Amino acid sequence: MHAIQIPLLMIFPVLAVIGGLKDLTSYTIPNWISLALIAAFVPAALVSGAPLSQIGLCLAVGLGALVLGMGLFAAGWIGGGDGKLLAACALWMGWPGALMFLLYTALAGGALTLAILTLRSGYLAPAVAGAPAWVRRLGATGGDLPYGVAIAIGALAAFPRGTLALAVLG
Repeated sequence: MHAIQIPLLMIFPVLAVIGGLKDLTSYTIPNWISLALIAAFVPAALVSGAPLSQIGLCLAVGLGALVLGMGLFAAGWIGGGDGKLLAACALWMGWPGALMFLLYTALAGGALTLAILTLRSGYLAPAVAGAPAWVRRLGATGGDLPYGVAIAIGALAAFPRGTLALAVLG
């Protein structure tokens, strides 16, 4: 059974990393990443051995995270792709794994903010000037933060405590 469970579980970290890297380099997270995470959740949940009540909690957590993401987007604090990635990742975490996911995401978001502020401070201007276009965009004053990076880091850190990972790996 592990021959099916493990590859299905690995879809999550792979797509989370792709989402974070895509946001870092282009300030966009394509919808297909969040949709693929949602679509892959169904077979992963069914073969994980998690009880249906836990899978139902995963769905509720994902819906709650979607509402949270919509609120953060409406407030202008994150982008729409970030909100969708947050919800899709929370779906895989379930309860109580979502608490660790949100904590790790917040910590990663703080570290990301400090790193970007340092990049934009001017001390690194000579290094940024010769960097690839996406690094120059990150170093531009007044630019947005690619919060998908923090979401991906939070997702990877919390993944071992998520409902599906615990059901498969114990």
